[in-house]
Amino acid sequence: MGYKKTNASSLILQRASLLADLRDFFSSQNILEVQMPVLSSHTVTDPEVNSIDVPGYGYLQTSPEYLMKRLLSSGAPSIYSIGPAFRDQEVGRHHRSEFIMIEWYRVGLNDLALIDEIKELLNVVLGASDYQEVSYQEVLEGNNERDLDEDLRFSLACQKLNPGRFVINDYPAEKAVLARLDENNKEVARRFEFIVNGLELANGYFELKDWSEHVARFATDNLVRETRDLPTIGIDEEFLDSIQVGLPDCAGVAMGFDRLLMLKMGENDIGAVQLF
Repeated sequence: MGYKKTNASSLILQRASLLADLRDFFSSQNILEVQMPVLSSHTVTDPEVNSIDVPGYGYLQTSPEYLMKRLLSSGAPSIYSIGPAFRDQEVGRHHRSEFIMIEWYRVGLNDLALIDEIKELLNVVLGASDYQEVSYQEVLEGNNERDLDEDLRFSLACQKLNPGRFVINDYPAEKAVLARLDENNKEVARRFEFIVNGLELANGYFELKDWSEHVARFATDNLVRETRDLPTIGIDEEFLDSIQVGLPDCAGVAMGFDRLLMLKMGENDIGAVQLF
């Protein structure tokens, strides 16, 4: 069966228009674009993320996070990247093993300021709307299937946040990943997530700076991996060295480009907005 040229042309225009809107927005905020490698010798330890290894070379990157933070530690200003990311065994209505990720870091801003900036961007791309703030626990309690794994239970509960735009905050400390903990309550992580019409769109942190805490969290990740019979991940010493040199106070967020385009076009399957 041949390709439908009109559909392909329309989708190319839609993708190009979104890219232009994003770059215009970042330019207006004085955030500079950087191009990140997709192949690196190391990858993330996060047990919730499955990397694709390339024997003899390393890994296809699950996100440009480590590399971008190395740039920030070397003195880079606020930066963003729009490029491919890869996750093993992630295929579904909202998932593909290869997708486009928008990731940006704001030097000198905390998570609350970045949340406001994300709202501005979404209002530009999707039109103005109100945003409702809910806690992680409130979302989790929206799913009564307590026999499920917590992450699956939470993800299913997020789908119920529909319609509307929601910001989830007050993540428990054990879900911090690389977010710092709240100075006034060490049981809460400075992490947030944006849900739009039931779709998990963006995850962000007030970034962890403490070198020793990074080491401890990576070790914990690998212990969890062992209990799940997952391969342990070698620690990225270059990343840790950059953190020890000094990551500036900053907040960062990763947002799915394809999912954002789905919302803009009114589609409910990621395949409908990808060219191949």
